[in-house]
Order: sequence, then structure tokens, then C-alpha cells
Amino acid sequence: MYYEHIKNRKAQEFLRLTGVRRETFEAMLHALQEQIRVFGRRPPKLALCDQLLLTLMYWREYRTLFHIASTYDLSEATASRTVRRIEDALMRSGQFRLPGKKALRPGQTTWQVVVVDATECQIEQPQGKGAQKNAKPTSAVRRSVTR
Repeated sequence: MYYEHIKNRKAQEFLRLTGVRRETFEAMLHALQEQIRVFGRRPPKLALCDQLLLTLMYWREYRTLFHIASTYDLSEATASRTVRRIEDALMRSGQFRLPGKKALRPGQTTWQVVVVDATECQIEQPQGKGAQKNAKPTSAVRRSVTR
């Protein structure tokens, strides 16, 4: 799925496909254009908007890089490098960074404890015919009969 195929979709469909709103996608694309420069190397096979879409597909759908790479007719290594490059550029921009662990955790933690009694209990063994049956010798013939 290329950006050209989904850019004219309704806002709700775009959100369902990519996991972000169109405005967020455009902001990410603008941040990437400022961060990623191609100097002195071969230009990538995919446009920057398609690279961002590939990364969003990886994040959203939890597909393997092999499957995503086959969708875009790339190698698995190229898809991995693309995801890493896009992630690093978005992090460097500072606009799409999640707050730290302490900011996500509330200041006063309330603990709830559930106690489960998992001690072992003896099970009574049946005392009827089974107990007498086990007391009998296992062989059916007396030992004096065998040579």
C-alpha cells in the first residue's frame, strides 16, 4: 500500500489504515523532511511518505519485516534500515517523543494485594478393595512352581 493509494481516503479510513490522523502524518512527514537529507548516496527506492507509511505499518500491524518488505518489493534488511532511520529521525525532531516512565506513572501508587492460599493438602487414599489388592503378590503363580 503506497501513500498515493490512501491519500484521498476519508479521514476515518486514513486513521484506521495508518493509526494516526492525517494532520499527524503530515507533521511527521514535515519533521522527516527537515531531519533526513540525502547527500552523496543513492536516493532511496521509496519516497519519504512511503517510508513513513512503511514504518507506521510496522508499528500498527505488528507484521514481520519480511512481509512488509515483500509488500514494497524491498529486501528485509532495507525495510529494517528504513524503519530504524525513520524512528531515529522522528525521535531527533523532538515532536513525537513519549514522556518518560515517571511521567506516565501516577505519583501516588495504590497497591492492591490479593492473597491466595496455595498450601498442599493430603488426599485420603481409598481403603476398600484397592488397599488389599496392593497387598497381594504381583505374580499369579507361586514361586515354588517355577523351575
